[in-house]
Amino acid sequence: MDTTERAPDSRSLSPEEMAGDPMTQFARWMSDAEAAGLAEPTAMVLATTSADGRPRARTVLLKAHDQTGFTFYSNRTSRKGQDIAADPRVCAVFPWYPMQRQVTVEGSVITMSREASEPYYRSRPRGSQLGAWASRQSRVIGSRDELDGRAAELERRWPAPETIPMPDFWGGYLIVPETVEFWQAGRYRLHDRLRYRCRDDGWTVERLSP
Repeated sequence: MDTTERAPDSRSLSPEEMAGDPMTQFARWMSDAEAAGLAEPTAMVLATTSADGRPRARTVLLKAHDQTGFTFYSNRTSRKGQDIAADPRVCAVFPWYPMQRQVTVEGSVITMSREASEPYYRSRPRGSQLGAWASRQSRVIGSRDELDGRAAELERRWPAPETIPMPDFWGGYLIVPETVEFWQAGRYRLHDRLRYRCRDDGWTVERLSP
């Protein structure tokens, strides 16, 4: 990201202007990203570690955020699902490049219950509900025809308007943050980096050198 031409009058980030907790501050920045019309502002790069210590990353969509943390959904038998089962520590990055902003979250994942996951599943389009069944995520398949055939078979199994049950291998995950860093570009790479860090008595904000 080339930020050497950032406007000289652009305001820098100040700890005094930040919210008292990272989730409130994140909501402000997410609102800014949505208002700016960014493509997929809820897209985040989720990094996990496999059971044998291999780092892996992929893009997932954030589906909720509140004071408890950041929520996303996935097939639990996928590589990320297996990684999280082996090591719940993760890192997520929101790369809002057009705004010259980035948010980095580090924390641990809580696997959500079926009861907590089902309301979101029910809100998905019918095709996406079938897709959750059709995709054996992260497994090698022979062709696209195999995937499409599986989806067609499931559509015959549960014809509209029949209810499609939620797969027992699919559900939600909640990232409980331990640190949340808000990054904003500065001229000549003198960027602003303000990190919230969780302590026993609440959150503290610390400035990091770029």
